[in-house]
Amino acid sequence: MNVRTPSEEHLISLVGDAVAAPSMHNAQPWRFRYVRQTRTFELYADFDRAMPYSDPRARGLHIGCGAALLNLRVAAAHDGRHAETRLLPRPEDPALLATVRLTGPGGDDSDLAPLHPAITERHSSRFPFEEKRIPDGLRGALVETARREGAALAFPAPWHLQHVLDLVREAEARGLTDRASERELAEWTRTDAPSVNCSDDGVPDYAFGPVRSGGRAPLRDFAGTRRVAGRDTAVFEAAPQIACLSTTHDRPEDWLRAGQAMERVLLLATAEGLVGSLATQPLERPDLRWLLRDPVTGAGHPQMLLRLGYGPKGPRTPRRPVSDVLEVRP
Repeated sequence: MNVRTPSEEHLISLVGDAVAAPSMHNAQPWRFRYVRQTRTFELYADFDRAMPYSDPRARGLHIGCGAALLNLRVAAAHDGRHAETRLLPRPEDPALLATVRLTGPGGDDSDLAPLHPAITERHSSRFPFEEKRIPDGLRGALVETARREGAALAFPAPWHLQHVLDLVREAEARGLTDRASERELAEWTRTDAPSVNCSDDGVPDYAFGPVRSGGRAPLRDFAGTRRVAGRDTAVFEAAPQIACLSTTHDRPEDWLRAGQAMERVLLLATAEGLVGSLATQPLERPDLRWLLRDPVTGAGHPQMLLRLGYGPKGPRTPRRPVSDVLEVRP
């Protein structure tokens, strides 16, 4: 089969979609290389953008890169190509996280194409959501979407949800007195961002959302102990809708699968009119992360908490130029 070779502009477009993915503190810890001879993208971890205190095993880094990988697959499917994907293809090179070889039409990813418009619409929303329950049918579709990427998504029952929210609050309380965590947070947040174009990574203060003055939504306050002039306060939802994403094992390949599942869930949620944000605070504490496991079965390794619902979209956060993260080789 004759497969057309992507132009330079086309490669930039594909990677532009990939890097719209969420990542911990919007660090964007990825690099892409495209090899024209084999029509293959190589996805590398950028360990210079790791967070050694909050993410010492680089689990969160892998999840962010997995989300970017899913976006690349969606973009390829939208373009009518199959993305032949391999995770960790060279064990001797842990920075090489995946390869994506572009082939002809068809393949298992063809059902990803309808999610393409959601890539640019998905933004983390740190605003109050409505007290409106997500329909059971949509919940089931989100669960199935995660399963197709090798992960499990569960909406905790009310008694388990309270336990999850207690663990989030415990993690938040620890963070307020943890100087190392505060320094790392300050490195990746901007409290003096005058416009959306003032930086190309991190979380600027216009995306912090209001200060929570009530409600139980699990939100990280990106301001930490710093004051942000003019920041509003708001009452958040009393009954937040939280979904826990987990995997059977806890290896780098599982983290990459979790990242792909997370982004696929978020894209479907966006396409269905939902907004979402991520809660990682208890996942950054090994003892609290262990306690997030399903209390009935004790199975699975929690990888991410998703807050989903109906509400205002969050603002766009900055992205590094594609030219900074893409290398093209013959």
